[in-house]
Amino acid sequence: MSTLEDTEAKNHVQSPTAPPVPPSVENPTPTTEETGVTGIVQRWERDDLFKKGLLALRGLALIFSLISFIVMASNSQGDWRKFDRFEEYRYVLAIAILSTLYTVAQVFRQIQELSTGKNLLQRKTASLIDFFGDQIMAYLLMSSASSAVPLTNRLRESADTIFSDSSAAAISMSFMAFLCLGASAMISGYKLSTQPYI
Repeated sequence: MSTLEDTEAKNHVQSPTAPPVPPSVENPTPTTEETGVTGIVQRWERDDLFKKGLLALRGLALIFSLISFIVMASNSQGDWRKFDRFEEYRYVLAIAILSTLYTVAQVFRQIQELSTGKNLLQRKTASLIDFFGDQIMAYLLMSSASSAVPLTNRLRESADTIFSDSSAAAISMSFMAFLCLGASAMISGYKLSTQPYI
């Protein structure tokens, strides 16, 4: 009997059952609810960053378009050196005016939405207007700037004057506005492609 008890005791000592390992308190597995809340918060932060980025880019485009408009509209030196005598410069001026009006409307809408927290337009409509409006204005700005560059280069070759320098400054501001609205169009396109309702 003692031999049987000794054998059972040895077997019990050799194969002890390990106690269950408690779950780690330091790295708990996130629940589905916690993951969902974190994802929603991150999405809100990303949307807020996009809104502020778009506002900054359109604000810069507004400044550059306004400068281009003012410089080109006041570019008159002597009898023949007036911007309205050249079709290319009239085109630059017209697009600078359109770009200024568009960016004023967009900046006003975005400031209103950020300050009140209410959307003036439906989200889908606003996203479409942002995307197509930014693209169209960026294209028009680039088109007007590129059409006026050859004329300005010819005028500078004949005589480098304040008139040609002012024209070059207005063209440069149109190009800078194009860069801002081009970047804004890329962000608007990304926002449009990630909308859940499309």
